[in-house]
Amino acid sequence: MTGGSFTAESDLAGHRYFEHSSGKRINTDTVLVEALRTQYPKLELIVTPCGLVDLLAYASAGFAQYTPLEDSVKDPVYGVSLRYRAYIPAGRRLDHGGGFMAENLTFGKFMYKWKDQEVILYIAEGRDGGGYYPSIKNHYILTSNSHRVDELIRDATIWGRELHNEVWVFDQGWWQKSAQLWDSVQKASWDDVILDDDMKKALQTDVEGFFDSQETYQKLKVPWKRGIIYYGPPGNGKTISIKAMMNSLYQRGTNGDKRMSVPTLYVRTLSSYMGPEYSLSQIFGKARQEAPCYLVFEDLDSIVSDNVRSYFLNEVDGLKSNDGILMVGSTNHLDRLDPGISKRPSRFDRKYYFANPSYAERVQYCKFWQGKLSDNKDLDFPDKLCDSIAEITDKFSFAYMQEAFIASLLAIAGHGGKDKHQSERDARRWAGPQDPMHPIELRFRDEQYLFGGGSEDPDIKHLELWVEMQKQVKILRDEMEEKKLSERMEAMFPSQPPSGPAEVRDERLPQALPPSLRPGSETLRDYETRLKAIAALFPQQQQSETPGGIMHAPDWSDAFRRPM
Repeated sequence: MTGGSFTAESDLAGHRYFEHSSGKRINTDTVLVEALRTQYPKLELIVTPCGLVDLLAYASAGFAQYTPLEDSVKDPVYGVSLRYRAYIPAGRRLDHGGGFMAENLTFGKFMYKWKDQEVILYIAEGRDGGGYYPSIKNHYILTSNSHRVDELIRDATIWGRELHNEVWVFDQGWWQKSAQLWDSVQKASWDDVILDDDMKKALQTDVEGFFDSQETYQKLKVPWKRGIIYYGPPGNGKTISIKAMMNSLYQRGTNGDKRMSVPTLYVRTLSSYMGPEYSLSQIFGKARQEAPCYLVFEDLDSIVSDNVRSYFLNEVDGLKSNDGILMVGSTNHLDRLDPGISKRPSRFDRKYYFANPSYAERVQYCKFWQGKLSDNKDLDFPDKLCDSIAEITDKFSFAYMQEAFIASLLAIAGHGGKDKHQSERDARRWAGPQDPMHPIELRFRDEQYLFGGGSEDPDIKHLELWVEMQKQVKILRDEMEEKKLSERMEAMFPSQPPSGPAEVRDERLPQALPPSLRPGSETLRDYETRLKAIAALFPQQQQSETPGGIMHAPDWSDAFRRPM
């Protein structure tokens, strides 16, 4: 077959498509099939959905060739293509890259060559009155050898299902390939994960060992499936551990490794136009198809809500086989998970607690930053500074430590070449007294350091990074205290009434607050302000602690009799 043999005054399929699309639409497939069979009576017609196989993408990857046949028709109106062209700007100006022209094909005709076969290929998109969203786009293939076309469809479909430096991500109700997440995962390494060495080794052994133990599970006559939960305060390495594990699993089956490759399926949300139950069906259906696989539910407590818990458990424990699926769920709040998920061994049978880093781990994290900044000759970062920063960041998560480093470095960069004392004077001049980022006076530096613990080393006292770090640590520690205060106030004055009888811990607590101290009042909008107002009414009274560790509130009865 050659393109020249199809030269004509008009293309019947193109004519019918445009004619049909200009009026009431009933069934686009029927119209095109009728037109193509009339125009090419000696060729066999095969129709296959573009949603299952993308022949143009397969050809663009180098496995076939295609040539547009637009010049084969002389009709200036009813040609054989309908395209939308647009310029896509660069994603980021900082990348210094230009954009590109993109094209959306609605209707087109091509000569398609694969191996020793040439076929005529039409691609048409159509949404009909009785059709559903999204619209359907199909390939219409005209050939004299249908068996070879079946082979083409098979090979192109298999290629399309494979990952090409991508990660399967479920979002908004459908699976999509993410090259961006793949790039992020490639940067994640176990060398960058700062955890107890034994725990880090256990994390890797648990997952790698599962995928290497199919025969062991079969011999023991138990399903080859597992579930693991990572939990603990936010910012302590759950996400980076998952990414490092993903990277390790992608190395299997490469560079001479004979082990079976293990793809990751990453679930972002169950939200979809068909509802969360449909999403769970799609998620586990894909996991069974791709098994063995690493199925990731990040923030498991927010993904699996009470509304879909039963459906989720049915997918996990139901009649369908989940062999080869290792689920990992991360959560900052293990207590929010249903006990049927968190405490049932056959579902998530292993848990790892990611605690706030110890002193040694904080020192190690500081050395990580020391290595990152080693090529900056303008910034002094001696080993002693690692120990000192670790001392003042007690009870900090890795995320808070990262924030302290980034904020400190941004402050240093913000000096803009000025003398640092001049920069601080400028900041004080414009920041105002209520600015939480107001620079700390130098005379308070010793007090600030003692607040975090330890004594200041005179060798680092005037280092720029150390001065800025103390400021940022103080700000972050205040933020931590405010968060704890807010949680205590929420417990004392819940925004929603409890479902059951309220537990009164101290009979001296008032049963009702004055109007000015009630939630939603004009006088006091938030819990923190309410607490300060209450404390101001009886400054002479303090909380006391019994030997048993139970906190007792002061007698507030007189305070609430005072006018506000």
